[in-house]
Amino acid sequence: MKQAAAKIMMVRPAHFGYDPSTAETNSFQQTEGAEQQYAIQRQAVEEFNGAVATLRATGIDVVVIDDTDEPKKPNAVFPNNWVSFHDGRVILYPMLAENRRWERRMDLLDELAEAGVPVKEVIDISKYEAEDKFLESTGSVVIDYENDLAYACLSSRTHKDVLNKLCELNGYEPVLFESFNKEGVPVYHTNVVMCIASKYAVICAESIREDQRFDVLQTLKTTGHEVVEITMDQMYGFAGNMLEVENQQGESVLVMSQTAYDSLTEAQIQCLSAHSKIQTVQIPTIEKFGGGSVRCMMCRVL
Repeated sequence: MKQAAAKIMMVRPAHFGYDPSTAETNSFQQTEGAEQQYAIQRQAVEEFNGAVATLRATGIDVVVIDDTDEPKKPNAVFPNNWVSFHDGRVILYPMLAENRRWERRMDLLDELAEAGVPVKEVIDISKYEAEDKFLESTGSVVIDYENDLAYACLSSRTHKDVLNKLCELNGYEPVLFESFNKEGVPVYHTNVVMCIASKYAVICAESIREDQRFDVLQTLKTTGHEVVEITMDQMYGFAGNMLEVENQQGESVLVMSQTAYDSLTEAQIQCLSAHSKIQTVQIPTIEKFGGGSVRCMMCRVL
């Protein structure tokens, strides 16, 4: 598979908001103003619709699916956590929070098939939930598709046994490490720590356990990636939460939030711009109360 996604799925939220059941393991979520539920949901939909319009205007192929009204799923805007697509093979994942398990929708797969996404085989590994072992798809795992490597930082949402199962299914080699936030707590998802594109990788190396740092960086360099290191503060600005997409003109586009872009230095921007067109979207409400950014909103389907 090519590294850059050719088509993405995004889910328009029906009940977006701060979620206490996920906040315990996600230090990126904020609570200030969380009681204004109606206003938050309205603003999240506006941000979502604006992001879709911006991406489509850039020539990116976006399939939009509407979240269902019931049951209420405050994190449905982040579909990359429960499913992944591999040339017609679809994998469903074990999720830590019970209300996130409700996001796994077979009807959604039917809609994607109607939109031209190949769905030939569905493999469900969510059974690991019964063992309290979780892996939240491409939130937990950042995949180097061209080199068959699966990067993952261990956390309560990322268990090595499930990672090994994913690697077994797809012929990946795991690159396992530990990554910590400012409080010394494991970072909940690998895709806030790093992004892998065709020719470069963005990574918060300082968050990685010191004795593992060199090996992770060396693996990225050995596979031909120019490494762009970001700071811990930039990671909190979602500068690791990016996705390379190929637009319909065949151009490489690196999608990030405006928050992420504003955190970057001029030198970092120049480095990334040498390889990809940078496209930003404005999603401050989703970032604040959801604790995830635009990469979490984009699920690669092709």
